[in-house]
Amino acid sequence: MAGITLAQAEAKLATWLTAEEAVATNQSYTHGDYTYTRANAAEITNKFVFWDKQVKRLTRGGIRVTHAPPTG
Repeated sequence: MAGITLAQAEAKLATWLTAEEAVATNQSYTHGDYTYTRANAAEITNKFVFWDKQVKRLTRGGIRVTHAPPTG
């Protein structure tokens, strides 16, 4: 199975940004079969943060290892 593309991650991020904005103005937001309300603000924020990280990772070209463990 192929990984997610940058375009797909950006679309998901846009979806969760829209949800966050709707809930922030005391509205509910429907995404597929789910309706999120102000009570779901933490879940929406978690999803937004997750997809923001994915977009940033994919924009950089993937995961980078900055400190490899010692060998031997």
